[in-house]
Amino acid sequence: MNIFEAIREDHDIQRDLLKKLIETSGDTNKRDALFKAIKTQLHVHADAEERHFYKPLISSDMMQEHARHGIAEHHEIDELIEQLEETDYDSSAWLKIAKDLKHKVEHHLEDEEHAFFQMAGKVFNETQKKSLATDYKKHMKSNL
Repeated sequence: MNIFEAIREDHDIQRDLLKKLIETSGDTNKRDALFKAIKTQLHVHADAEERHFYKPLISSDMMQEHARHGIAEHHEIDELIEQLEETDYDSSAWLKIAKDLKHKVEHHLEDEEHAFFQMAGKVFNETQKKSLATDYKKHMKSNL
């Protein structure tokens, strides 16, 4: 497995959790459980990705701006999660913010999968891609 496949696996989990989250309504156990799951998944994923994908790319002239952009989007996602934490589950605003979060995350995933990965593929050699995947997966497993 290479770093791109490892990250894409987690992206699929995030898409599924977000889809399920916005289908919930009110102050329910299901909404609470899904929100906690996506919050944890996004937090651990962002940390692992920044350490084992973006950090190694920062030194590349071709990827530096893209890496910074990806990290900035992680912070925007964190801000939306904070807004959700500060909003009551049964508030109509909660669902709107959750939809904004879904949109922001999906935009970020698309950027990575359709632009960043192709460019990063030119920066890393095959050994690096596999090594980064191993480190990334280890980080995810030990922090989820």
